Amino acid sequence: MNPKISRRHFLAATAVAFAAPRVLTAQKSEKQLVIGTDEHKYEVQHNWAQLPDKYSWQTTHNVAVDRDGLIYIIHEGRENLKDHPSIFVFDPKGKFVRAFGSQFQGGGHGLEVRTEGSQQFLYVTGYQQLKNFAKLTLQGEVVWEKRAPMDSKLYPNGEDTQPAKRWGRDAFMPTNYAFLPDGGFFLADGYGSYRIHRYDKDGNWKFMFGSPGKEDGQFNTPHGLWLDNRPGRETSLVIADRANKRLQWFTLEGKHLKTLDGFILPANIDARGGVLLVPDLSARITLLDKNDQVIAHLGEDPAWREQVLKDGMKMRRDEKGESWVAGKFLHPHDACFDPAGNIYVAEWVHTGRITKLRKVS
Repeated sequence: MNPKISRRHFLAATAVAFAAPRVLTAQKSEKQLVIGTDEHKYEVQHNWAQLPDKYSWQTTHNVAVDRDGLIYIIHEGRENLKDHPSIFVFDPKGKFVRAFGSQFQGGGHGLEVRTEGSQQFLYVTGYQQLKNFAKLTLQGEVVWEKRAPMDSKLYPNGEDTQPAKRWGRDAFMPTNYAFLPDGGFFLADGYGSYRIHRYDKDGNWKFMFGSPGKEDGQFNTPHGLWLDNRPGRETSLVIADRANKRLQWFTLEGKHLKTLDGFILPANIDARGGVLLVPDLSARITLLDKNDQVIAHLGEDPAWREQVLKDGMKMRRDEKGESWVAGKFLHPHDACFDPAGNIYVAEWVHTGRITKLRKVS
């Protein structure tokens, strides 16, 4: 692999992706608001998920889909709402199914569904005061819960038994997972030490790699990660190195392979077929092809981004969403494909926002 792809190369590829006749701006018809290009066009459904009145949306963080098509959404929650669930489940039409996970109020973050044999499980991370990660059944029963891996010799004594109150490079604040075929997984300490930890199938710590910094192989908020096993390439680990504005690829032993610059704040990663999906916390979603060339930046609008970011990102705290514009994103924190190629987007906004992008071409 080419060890370094320059920002100039990325922007040149972006220019090609925007060449006529590819239209990436939202377009209205009598029934649809559509974004995207060519075979990657999507109908925007912002108000897709309907929540019962007894529950409230809070700051939405991550979204995942199980093999039956049910959609799981976790929000950060608020520490003073301990009896309120942090995880909501919907069917593909947006009908509410169930809720659980009140223990993640005040710090719910990462969420993934994994199939293990004939069963499926939820893997969850908690940051803020929680500083934990857990395996749950799809009904919310806890299989196990863990904290900092003390075998790494990286964290202070006691970090594995109760959440520390401090923030910093010696804190443990995990963000997201990537799963291995042998049952093991990688876990990003994206808000704490800026390391990537590898665990075996039983949740035992094996090793870690990375360090804070800007060089290849170093991180500044390694927020999301994914096992990149797209057709035609050797399996590797791709990491959204958010504050360094890039993606980085590694071997499964932690050796750096490639860097792709040119993002704004890449937050997480998903893949379907040869397409890599990268939600960007700065008002857009990027699709990359099998060669990591830009297919489209969904929702891209520099003028809109300027509005979203001004006044300390005031727009994300709009309780009624009156300043938001249909067909445009504010802060995509996570996004994932379902088996039909639809995309679900969770945005980091105060009252929560979950958008379904229904694939139309």
